[in-house]
Amino acid sequence: MLQVAKVLKSHGTDGGILLGFRGIDPEDIDTTEPVFIYFDELPVPFFIQTLRRRGMDKAIVTLNDVTSLEDAEELVGRAVYMDLEEEDDPSQDLAALIGWTLKGVGPITDFYDITANPCIEVQTKKGAVLVPLHEDLIVSMDPKAKVLEMNLPEGILEV
Repeated sequence: MLQVAKVLKSHGTDGGILLGFRGIDPEDIDTTEPVFIYFDELPVPFFIQTLRRRGMDKAIVTLNDVTSLEDAEELVGRAVYMDLEEEDDPSQDLAALIGWTLKGVGPITDFYDITANPCIEVQTKKGAVLVPLHEDLIVSMDPKAKVLEMNLPEGILEV
């Protein structure tokens, strides 16, 4: 599964959400296939009921079973995934870390392909933190358990 969007905010009172797409055009979304949003580290499928493009990389979307402002607010900040054929883009390997856990810190919720400094976003008890994804900091990766272990410099999680 690849991340295709992130829920930026709720829209209206009937469960609408504003999605920000990454690496895919909103029109390329196959609305007959489910999208997935992780809850408690498990992918939950949703079907797109409506999709109205807003600008180049955003769209107002309604999903099945998301029918109120409260439902939509629960999705804000979460990544949206789809089963897509993976391309030969080297950043896709690192983006696959979304949904993993950074050992001792928390779940990895996003990936930023910053030139010469790729970063992962990790959800901590104090909020989201960007962590540089440098090979010298990586201790181990367990694909089966989806756990990344890193030797982080002191204070990096306090930034």
